[in-house]
Amino acid sequence: MTQARKLGIVMDPIESITPYKDSSLAMMLEAQTRGWQIFYFLLDDIYLDNGIAMGQFKMLSLFDDNQHWFEYGEAGRCRLDDLDVILMRKDPPFDLEYIYCTYMLEQAEENGVLIVNKPASLRDCNEKLFTRVFPQCCVDTLVSRNPVLLKEFIDKHRDTIIKPLDGMGGRSIFRVQSGDANTNAIIEAVSRDASSQTMVQRYIPEISDGDKRILLIDGVAIPYALARLPAPGENRGNIAAGASTRSQPLSARDQWLCDQVGPELSARGLLFVGIDVIGDFITEINVTSPTCIRELDSGFGINISADLFECIERRLTA
Repeated sequence: MTQARKLGIVMDPIESITPYKDSSLAMMLEAQTRGWQIFYFLLDDIYLDNGIAMGQFKMLSLFDDNQHWFEYGEAGRCRLDDLDVILMRKDPPFDLEYIYCTYMLEQAEENGVLIVNKPASLRDCNEKLFTRVFPQCCVDTLVSRNPVLLKEFIDKHRDTIIKPLDGMGGRSIFRVQSGDANTNAIIEAVSRDASSQTMVQRYIPEISDGDKRILLIDGVAIPYALARLPAPGENRGNIAAGASTRSQPLSARDQWLCDQVGPELSARGLLFVGIDVIGDFITEINVTSPTCIRELDSGFGINISADLFECIERRLTA
């Protein structure tokens, strides 16, 4: 009899998720359907003991039920290299504690565990700065913490979006137009008084048609996007900022953008990635804990988690 695969997942507290739209839950449900054992860890459960990557785990049983979506089983400690796969699904902030955890996961990776996504690539590929690798896919962009340079860019392009490099969920994103009396104050706030690198991009008016989330598995795009439409009076296409959603097939331009980035994602061991597209341009490449699986699954009757685990199983058998 074949021994059950062992899946570890590092994530935020499972008690706090929103089950009907949580992508990590969708992944765990799929693993459970395949007969995998599921070992659940919080960030502070991962540790090193004399150079061996370890974890304090709780076993999980999962349910596709918005009122009762998990039960804890056995608890204990294990070597991380006793697992087959570990999903790193901890949400930002991408801080030093997150980075330290990737080093510990890398130790397990060196002993043969498949980590999704690859720890070194999680460190290397900032979700906003990683777009620099694909200039042909991006709108005019400046990254600086110098307020003079930021203001020059705003004045040159007249209508812009400014945001910190470490934000998520639409927080601290501002639309700034040349001549706005609040420009200096916004630059000070977003750059934390010129102490933090800040991104400013030319405003893309097609945001009114939605900020599209496209998911890629091992560099290959799921052929559908989730368009997140800004709420009235909003410039941000983030669900956390009140955006509504619409599922739609990829356009020819969307597919071209995916073809540009896909091979590099695969080469870097980024097996599950979400790109954000406004109009004809990629604005972010999400590698930490991309979402929108459940919305796309329900919109088109597909099973993205099954596609992901088919990819994972191919990697394991290879």
